[in-house]
Order: sequence, then C-alpha cells, then structure tokens
Amino acid sequence: MNSPISRRDALKTTCAATAGLMAGAPFVRAESKTGSQPLITGQGDYQYEMIHGWAQLPSEFTWQTTQAVVVDKNGLVYLNHTGDYNKKEHPNVFVFDETGKYVRSFGQYFQGGAHGIELREENGEEFLYFSNPDPVQSIVKTNLKGEIVWERFAPMESGIYPEGENTLPQRVRSGAEPKKAVGGPNRYKPTNIAFLNDGDLLVADGYGSNAIHRYTKDGEWKLHFGGAGPSPGKFSTNHGLAQERREGKDAILYVTDRGRNTIQCLTPEGKFLSLIEGFQRPCHVDFYQDLMLVPELQGRVTLLDKENKVLAYLGDDHERVNAGKVNRGDAKQWTPGKFVHPHDATFDHSGNIIVSEWVVPGRITFLKKIS
Repeated sequence: MNSPISRRDALKTTCAATAGLMAGAPFVRAESKTGSQPLITGQGDYQYEMIHGWAQLPSEFTWQTTQAVVVDKNGLVYLNHTGDYNKKEHPNVFVFDETGKYVRSFGQYFQGGAHGIELREENGEEFLYFSNPDPVQSIVKTNLKGEIVWERFAPMESGIYPEGENTLPQRVRSGAEPKKAVGGPNRYKPTNIAFLNDGDLLVADGYGSNAIHRYTKDGEWKLHFGGAGPSPGKFSTNHGLAQERREGKDAILYVTDRGRNTIQCLTPEGKFLSLIEGFQRPCHVDFYQDLMLVPELQGRVTLLDKENKVLAYLGDDHERVNAGKVNRGDAKQWTPGKFVHPHDATFDHSGNIIVSEWVVPGRITFLKKIS
C-alpha cells in the first residue's frame, strides 16, 4: 500500500495531467433537425438522440423548476423539482420507469426548497439522500418510498453558522417565523452530497458557506474543509461533488466550482491537487464505465474520457445562453436539440443519459445512445 505522501503525489499527477486537455478539445455541434427527423448530438462513438420532455407528469401535477435525477438498481428514475412552497400538498419527488412512464410520487416535505438527490445501496437496500437549501435547509436520508430515516440541519459544531441556524427551518414550518430568503456567506444552504469509499458522506454547502462537511454513514458530523475564497481549495459556489468511480483511477474528489467555471481536484481529505478548466458553470459529476459526465448550467453537457479529456459537448447552446438570448421561463425561445440550463445529469444502466434542466416549466431530456 502506498504511503500517504506517495498517494497524494500520484493523485496530483493524475489530475494535473488532465487540466490542460480541455482547452484544446474540439467543439461538437448538436444537429438540430425538424419534422419527424431525430435530434442528434455528439460525435464519433458518442452520439445521442435527444428526446425532450421525456418524463411527463399526470395531469394533476405540474413541474416547478426541475432540479436533480438519479436511477436505482431496477432502472427506476427519481426526479425532483424546487416546488412551490405554497403548494404544500404537491409532491416534490417523481418516479418514472425506464421508458419515462410515471410510477409514483412523494416528498411533499421538500416543497419550495428541494435541490440535490443522490442514491446509495447499503446492506442490500437502496436509500435516497436529499440536499435542500432554504427554506428546508437540511440533508435528509429516506428509503425509496420517501420515508425519512434521518434529517440533519446546520452543523453548529462546525462553528461557522450563526446562532439559531439549525432551528430556523423548524421555526418557519411551524409558523413561528415567516419564510424569507436566507442570505449571507455563513448561512447553511446545502446543494449536493457525495459518498466516499469508506462510507462517509460529504455535503457541499454550495449556496451558503461554500464549506464541505464530512459526516459518518449514520449522519454524524465529523469535520469540514473548504469555504469561500479565491485560493486553491476554496470555492465560489461548490455546487456539486463526487469521488472518482472509474476503475483503475485514484480516489480523487471532484468539486464543481461553478462560479469559476472549473472543477477542483482534491484528496478526500480536502487537499487541493489541481484544476480542470474550460466549463460553462459546471453543476455536478457522474460516471459510467470510463466516462465522466458534467452538466453545465450555461447550455451544454460535457462527456470526458478516463483521462478527463473532452469527448463531446452535447446539446451545446452556451453562446446564446451566455448572450442572454434564451429565457429559462419561455419555452418558445428554446431550440430543439439544444439545452438551456442543465442542472443535473446521470447515466442509466445502458449508458443513456437523463438530463434535468433548471427551467421554470421544467424539462427532462433523455439522450438515447445511438453509436
């Protein structure tokens, strides 16, 4: 087994070697076709048919800004939306089969404050982990039916949050305090969760302090690192994070530093290694075989190979999005075959991709692999 020093050196070498590859990658244009012709995006071995509006809700429900997506071992797809805080009886989490057919829904508890979803199998049973900014301001573990196993509010033992931050959500829900936007760099607004190889959890406080909190598998707080700032290992909206899952790779922690258009490469303990640059506000990371998948808020999804070199840009419309020519609330401005604001994305078990976009009427796009 390598010593800690040699292991860190190896991690740094692996990540740093990939950092310069993004800039020289070819731009891959999505081919938007009309009529009955399919919408094809990608290049070479990585071409996909784009199927917008893949997951449709029953008439009694409506999408309210779609957010995150995960797939369980049976192929069921779990999607959520921010939700309207004033529609407390409306479900927040929706489950679809592998064809996009609605199965069930739950999660009224998260209405108005839902954000990230992750899934992990533990002793043969799968569990969902939710990260919720204000007004929910918590991380929540549930079973696949949505029954809560545990909930954790702001970790006051970290010493970085104001007095009462951990009880604010309960006060709002009880009506003791009015709901209002929670602002400030020292507030608790978690955005995503990552699972470490030893069973621990990492929670990115991406809309709040920019700290990364480490918990045991049972949800007990251990420590934190990161925080806001310009130096390496500090962040400007550490929106998403994931530990390397590709075979033969070192256990790098990838953190999407969305405000700086980069992904920071860290050790699981938080030691900075290097950067992967060239993104358009990266939101999260997922893996399938040798691939890394990065949804980017400014109008595209990127596929990278095992060395973190770009293979394809999917549904790329970042120039129009950056120019302000696309309104996230007006579907008439959206171009078929192009993304608006990819917020989360994941692979299914066949290597197809499901993308959830941060748009007001909600949109789920299925990328069916054709090559």
